[in-house]
Amino acid sequence: MRLFFFVMLFMLAACKQEGPDPGLLAKEKAEKMRHQSEVLQWRAGRIEKLKQPDGWLSLVGMHWLPQGVTRVGSGPANGTRIKVGPDNLGLITTNKRNQVWLQPDSIDGITIDGKPMSGRTELVPDTRGTPTVVGLDGGRASFIVIERGGRLALRVRDADAPTRIGFTGIDSFPIDRRFRVQAEFSPHEAGRTIDVVNILGMVEPMMNPGTVRFQLDGRDFTLEAIDEGDHRLFLVFADRTSGKQSYAAARFVYAEYPDADGKTVVDFNKSYNPPCAFSAYSTCPMPPPENRMDIAITAGEMKPRKITP
Repeated sequence: MRLFFFVMLFMLAACKQEGPDPGLLAKEKAEKMRHQSEVLQWRAGRIEKLKQPDGWLSLVGMHWLPQGVTRVGSGPANGTRIKVGPDNLGLITTNKRNQVWLQPDSIDGITIDGKPMSGRTELVPDTRGTPTVVGLDGGRASFIVIERGGRLALRVRDADAPTRIGFTGIDSFPIDRRFRVQAEFSPHEAGRTIDVVNILGMVEPMMNPGTVRFQLDGRDFTLEAIDEGDHRLFLVFADRTSGKQSYAAARFVYAEYPDADGKTVVDFNKSYNPPCAFSAYSTCPMPPPENRMDIAITAGEMKPRKITP
């Protein structure tokens, strides 16, 4: 009887020792709640930025410019006809160095970077710094010059675009801390670039500072990173959800540059749809072959909802 009593005490003590640590459980719960709050806050900011009057949802046109002179305006007599602004806005001139000038027919109601236009103005493309914004229709509409694959185009925005007015939000996968992964950064040689094909089929070299390597479900994955000039690691990827639950072409996610030990964090819960998921007037990069992952990343944004004009 005494032996039985001691055996029971030993078993109870062992069970107590092998049970979950309440302190550890509380810490894990707190971390999970902190992570959920962080992702929800990121999602709210993402939606707010997307819905801005000059955000991606406001795109209404992308017009490739010929070299030389073209007349631009919303009227039918223009060689470059846009959906906003006066019937006859003026002349746009480009040269072989891809410099661009706008000579307006009238400066009334036209702004340059928010200030009244004073006359012939050089328009800075997006590849050479902050692009010049030409404001039209009382500030409701605008256009900038973009450069892709050595060609120039006008990217036109309208705050009343159907894609913006009809926007109802974005569906996302449930927040899953499993997809917040610790990653190891391996640098490439300084100045290395990677050829990236955009959705229009153009090939553009982009700065390729290195790779990020991580594990998911016990498997190793490596993604090529891009630096767009803001000292962040920009990851363009596709996975087994692409074209099914998520947007077919690609999704994007950012990671901070690594710490002194070469470590960073990739949180796929913050992966998001590229602009081309919402508009045909954008030029999104496609994933490099190395960034097509043989795993379902059931985290981040899902396919955009259909917008009814």
